[in-house]
Amino acid sequence: MARIVVTGGVGFIGYHTTRALLARGDDVVVVDDFSNAPYPTAEKLRNERDLMGEFPRVQIVRACVTDRAALGPLVKGADVMLHLAGLAGVRPSFADPARYARVNVEGTAVVHELVREHGVGRFVFASSSSVYGNTTPLPAREDAPATAPESPYAASKRGAELVASALSRRTPSVPCAALRFFTVYGPRQRPEMAITLWARAALAGTPVVMFGDGSMRRDFTHVDDIVCGILAVIERAPAGFRAYNLGSSAPVDLRTLVTAIGDAAASPLKVEQAPVPLGDVDATYADVSRARDELGWEPRIALRDGLRTVVDWVREHPTSG
Repeated sequence: MARIVVTGGVGFIGYHTTRALLARGDDVVVVDDFSNAPYPTAEKLRNERDLMGEFPRVQIVRACVTDRAALGPLVKGADVMLHLAGLAGVRPSFADPARYARVNVEGTAVVHELVREHGVGRFVFASSSSVYGNTTPLPAREDAPATAPESPYAASKRGAELVASALSRRTPSVPCAALRFFTVYGPRQRPEMAITLWARAALAGTPVVMFGDGSMRRDFTHVDDIVCGILAVIERAPAGFRAYNLGSSAPVDLRTLVTAIGDAAASPLKVEQAPVPLGDVDATYADVSRARDELGWEPRIALRDGLRTVVDWVREHPTSG
């Protein structure tokens, strides 16, 4: 049993990871500010209720990751800092880039400094496949250049990595792992994300908007695979800074996704096309050989099976919150 602080622990990935840690017996402290965007507060409150109903021993604290005074006492005595809090979303980051930089970059710096000050043994944090942009050769490898972000969100995640890498030089014996998540989906996903949004539309018989001609490819990764990857990193990441791709390594184009969601819902989707938004990349495709070789992790959930879990979730939960 370990004492683990999980920032963002009532968000989408945070909920599933916190639940897995509690289920295996860890002592978990969740820190989340319960802000409403981009993951709605109503969804976070439902996740909080569900966690506390299943695991009454969990401690959930409302605080922002930029608040050093609030975080300090919670970090003290922790064995692992799992920093999943942050602002996600390519498109909304153009509307408020300063907020994205503050939460994602400054927040990571604050948490990393507290890890050092309190002697926490491991620091694991959420990055994103967005750091690769459109210039990185595919499949993307962790040692490939990530120097041309397409959005403020991508830039903030790359900035968080660079800050963490620099700060880890002060504590070279402490594992510091950046997890580059590739298009994570599953039950409790942000409701405006394509898979959840389209699953609801399929069940309701309403049309969906597809950006571009459907040729954009995404490396959709089920949240259960992501959780397994996070646990593997906590257990096996080496000392010093290290980035890991966590993806399905099996990208599909949006046309294929539309068909697959219709099949999972037993209701073909009606599609309307729209221009590709600013900041969207052409494709994401993970090379996961580093995670496989160093962590013993690899994705196991096929898209068709993962989509059924989403359809089941939205069928059972017709409204958010």
